[in-house]
Amino acid sequence: MAYNVRNINVLDLRPSTGIGVSLPFNNPAVFKTVYNTKDQIKYNLINFLLTDPRERIFNPNFGAGIRNSLFEQITAETTDNLDTLIRTGVEKYFPNVVITTLTFGGIPDQNLLTINFSYNIKNTRESDTITLSING
Repeated sequence: MAYNVRNINVLDLRPSTGIGVSLPFNNPAVFKTVYNTKDQIKYNLINFLLTDPRERIFNPNFGAGIRNSLFEQITAETTDNLDTLIRTGVEKYFPNVVITTLTFGGIPDQNLLTINFSYNIKNTRESDTITLSING
């Protein structure tokens, strides 16, 4: 009989050790410490989605560049371009993340773009979902 053992990240074995910060920065002390890798991967993905290329000083290629498409008509071509940008960026910067679903919606008259993003973490086989609403 085969066992399907779930791997645990080494950083998760030390619950009192912070490994990052959460988003948004609205804690009374500005930063709220994150203590597990699942949550930190989620915040890193949100950071990636909200960042444009050339925005980070020492990593100018980092970022999905979604804001460049906010003033475009939401068509199949626009969503295909966004899909390609997000998938290639996640493959490059987050090799331990596998995208399971990526859908786009929104209200074109209000310049609102909604991104629904579900993913799995390869080693731990944990899954999570991100929903972003970006208003131009």
